[in-house]
Amino acid sequence: MALRFLADHCVSNYIVQTLRDAGHNVSRLQDLLSPSSSDAVVIAKAQEIDSVLVSLNGDFADIVTYPPANYKGIVALQIRNHPEIIPLIMRRLTAHLRLWSTMEQYRGKLLVVEVDRIRIRE
Repeated sequence: MALRFLADHCVSNYIVQTLRDAGHNVSRLQDLLSPSSSDAVVIAKAQEIDSVLVSLNGDFADIVTYPPANYKGIVALQIRNHPEIIPLIMRRLTAHLRLWSTMEQYRGKLLVVEVDRIRIRE
């Protein structure tokens, strides 16, 4: 089953294409909103289009500001200024997505994706 994602402005074409190649539906925020949109507008758009937000923006990993229970899912990719690790992170994420394949499994969750692990916060 294909998952629905909204790729934040900071998400590269490589990440979008990797998710699409894995069979998922990915909308690009730049096609829907201005690049200067606030984080609040970005997360609201993800909710509006019933999608899991994918971002490199560390702000979305802050569970105080963005409590996972309030959203349909957030995936925070932890690149930390090391773009060379993106293929490794995407390999870990796509393996996870094969096991967790329904939208309902992401509702109310924050996935913090690192090279060696995925932390799930609720």
